[in-house]
Amino acid sequence: MKMQTSFLGIAVLLGANALDVTPVAKVVKLLNGMLEKGKKEKHTEQIMFAASRQFCTDTEDKKVSAIKSEERKIDGLQALIAKDSTDVAHLLKLISALDADKDVWSGDIKASAKVRKIEKADYDAMHKDYSESIAAIGTAATVLKKQSHDRRQKGSLAQVSALTDLTIIPNDAKRAIDMFLQSEEDESAIAPSAPEANAYEFQSHGITQMLGKLEDKFIDERTDLEKKEVNSRHAFQKLLQNLKAQIVQAIKDKGSKSVRKASRLQSKAEEKGDLKDETGINKVDEKFLKDLKSTCSMKSSDFESRQKLRSDEIGTLEKAIEILAGNAVSGHAKKHLPGLVQKTATSFSQLRSIFTNTQQQEHVAKYFAAQATKLHSRVLSIIAQKVASDPFAKVKKMLKDLVVRLMEEANEEAEHKGWCDTELSTNAQTRKEKSEGVETLSAEIDQLKAGISKTTEEIGVLSKQVAELDNAMATATKLRQGEKAKNTETVDDCQEAQTALAQAMTVLKEFYAKAADSTAFAQITPYKGMQSETGGVLGFLEVIESDFARLESESKAAEATAQKEYDEFMTDSKTDKASKSTSVEHKAAKKQNKNQALVEKTKDLDGTQKMLNAALAYFDKLKPSCVDSGVSYEDRVARRKEEIESLQEGLKVLNGEDIA
Repeated sequence: MKMQTSFLGIAVLLGANALDVTPVAKVVKLLNGMLEKGKKEKHTEQIMFAASRQFCTDTEDKKVSAIKSEERKIDGLQALIAKDSTDVAHLLKLISALDADKDVWSGDIKASAKVRKIEKADYDAMHKDYSESIAAIGTAATVLKKQSHDRRQKGSLAQVSALTDLTIIPNDAKRAIDMFLQSEEDESAIAPSAPEANAYEFQSHGITQMLGKLEDKFIDERTDLEKKEVNSRHAFQKLLQNLKAQIVQAIKDKGSKSVRKASRLQSKAEEKGDLKDETGINKVDEKFLKDLKSTCSMKSSDFESRQKLRSDEIGTLEKAIEILAGNAVSGHAKKHLPGLVQKTATSFSQLRSIFTNTQQQEHVAKYFAAQATKLHSRVLSIIAQKVASDPFAKVKKMLKDLVVRLMEEANEEAEHKGWCDTELSTNAQTRKEKSEGVETLSAEIDQLKAGISKTTEEIGVLSKQVAELDNAMATATKLRQGEKAKNTETVDDCQEAQTALAQAMTVLKEFYAKAADSTAFAQITPYKGMQSETGGVLGFLEVIESDFARLESESKAAEATAQKEYDEFMTDSKTDKASKSTSVEHKAAKKQNKNQALVEKTKDLDGTQKMLNAALAYFDKLKPSCVDSGVSYEDRVARRKEEIESLQEGLKVLNGEDIA
C-alpha cells in the first residue's frame, strides 16, 4: 500500500495520467519527442537560414550594383569637374585676349581720330584758300571785263593786284599779273596829264583768259579736294565704325564668355555638391555591404555549427533511445516501475542604393551724247541736248552747276552709304548676336531638360533604394521577431524540461531510497528493485538535464548575438536611408531650380527670337535702298566720277582746250 502511494506520488509529480506506463518508458517517450522536435527544429532552422541566406544574397547583390553605379557617377562627376575647370581656364584666357584687343582698338580709334582731325584741318584751310582764290579771281575777272570797254585812265586794278597775295596762285601767274600791272603803270606814267579820253581800249584779254583758266583749274582742284575729303571722311567713318563694331562685339563676346564661365562655375559647384553626396552615399553603402557580409558570414558559420551540434544531438538522442528501449532498462521498468509523463520541448533558430563756237558746240554735244549712251546717263543726255541748243555762257554755267550738283549727290550718297553701312552693320551685329543668343539659349534649354531628366532618374533610383531599404528593414524585423520567438520558446522549453527532469530524478532517488529501507528487516533476500540500472538512468537523466541547461545558455547567447546583429543592421540601414533621403531632397531642390531656370530660359528664348525676327524684318526693309538697288555703290561712284570727268572735259572744250 505504501509502495503504491509512492508510485502515485511520482505519477502526480511527473503529470502522469496512467499508472501502467513506467518512468523509463516516459523518459524514452520524452527522448523520442526531443528527437522528433530536434529534427523538426533542424529542418525549420535550415528553412529559416535559407530565407536569411537569400535575403543576404539579394541585399548584397543590390548593394554591390548600387555601389558600382555610384562609382560610375563619381567618376563621371570627377570628369565633368575637370572639364569645367579646363573650360573656365580657357574662357579666362579668351576674356583676357578680348580685353587686350579692345584696348588696342580703342587706341586705334584715338590715333585715327587724331589723324582725321589733322586731315580735316588741312582740308578746311586748303578749301578756304581755293574758295577765296576762286572768288578773288572771279571778282578780278569781272573788273577786267568791265574795263575791257572804253574807260577813263583812273580805273582801279586793286582787285587784280590782290591776287598776288594769295598763296595758291602759281608764281608764273603772279609774274604775269605783276607784268600786267607794271605795264598799266607805265602807260599811266607816259601820259600822266593827258585829258580823259575814250580812245584807250583796255588790253587785258590775255590776262582775263589766264584768270579764267586759273579759275577753272582751281575749281577742278577744289572739286578733287572735296572728293578726296568725302572719300577720306567716308574711309574714316568706315574705319571708326568697324573699330567700334569690333569693340562692341568684343564686349558682347566677353559678356557671353563671362556668362558661360559663370555657368561652368555654377555647374562645377553643383557637380562638387553631387560628388560629395555620391561619395557620402558610396561610403555608407560600402560600410553597409561590409557589415552585411560580416554578419551573413557569421550567420553562415553559426548555422553550420548549430547544424553540426543538432546532428550530434540527434545522434546522441537516437543512441540514448536505443539504450533505454533495450530490455535491460525498459524490460525491467515495465515490470517494476509505475508510469511517468513528461512534457518537454526544444527549439533552435537564425536571420540577417543664344565751247566756244558753233562747231565746237556741236563737237561737245556729240561728245556728251556719246558719253550718255556709253554710260547710260540721263544727266549727260540732257546736257547733250542743252549744249546743242543753249547759248555758250549758259552751257558753261550749267556744266559747272551740274558738276557741283553731282558732287553734292556724291556727298549725299556717301552720307547715305555711311548711314546704310552703319544700319547694316548694326543690324548684322544684332542678327548675329540674337542668332547666337537663340542658339545659346536653345542649347542651355536642351542642357536643362537633360539635367532635369537625369536628376529625375537619379531621384527615382534613390527613392527605389530607400524603398528597398524599408523593405529590407521590414523583412529583417519580421525575421528577427520570428527568431526571437523561437529563441524565447527554446529557453522556456529548456527551463521547463530541466524542472521536469529535476522532479523525475528526485522521485526516483526517493523511491529507491525508501525501497532499500523497507527491506532492511526482511528475512529472505529482499527485492531492492533495479537499483543497479537506476544509476545509469539517473546519470543519463543528469546528462539530459545538463544538455538542456547548455541549450538554454546557448539559446540566450544566440538571442543576444542575433539582437546585436539586428541592431547593427538596422543602424546601418537607417544611416544609409538618411543619406539617400538627404540626397533625394538635395536633388529635388536642384530639379526645382532647374525647372525655374528652364521657365526663365524659355521666356528669354521667346524674347530673343522676337528680337531676331524684328532684326530680320528690318534687314528686309534695308535691302531695297542699301543692298538690292541693282547697281553697287562702287559702280555708282565710278559712273558718277566718269560723268563728272565728262562734264569737266566738256568745260575744257568750252574753254578752248582739246579733249585729251
